Amino acid sequence: MKQVEVTILGQSYLLACPDDGQEALLQAVATVDREMSAIRDAGKVKARERMAVLAALNLAYRLAERDLSPPPRSAVQANAQGPEGANGTDGLEGRVDVEGLIRRLDEVLAEDGRLI
Repeated sequence: MKQVEVTILGQSYLLACPDDGQEALLQAVATVDREMSAIRDAGKVKARERMAVLAALNLAYRLAERDLSPPPRSAVQANAQGPEGANGTDGLEGRVDVEGLIRRLDEVLAEDGRLI
């Protein structure tokens, strides 16, 4: 195990990672720092804990969105099925409006003034 010192939103953290995992860890740290900085720069959220929760939700949403999106179709499949899916739908039914939920969380957290 290797220890790596990183900075997220101006605060230093000493993190452990496998010897061959430093590059992935640094990429993850950069992503989290970028998300938290964007939330801070928007000016609505001041508490570091809230920024962390919102950043985690944003990242989890992107991951879920990527996992739920259908794999790219080949040109042959696309021509055979037309612009819509094989069953004539766009594949979006049953998906949760995560962005709407995140907006609602932002509103409630902004009004409430407390994380928990």
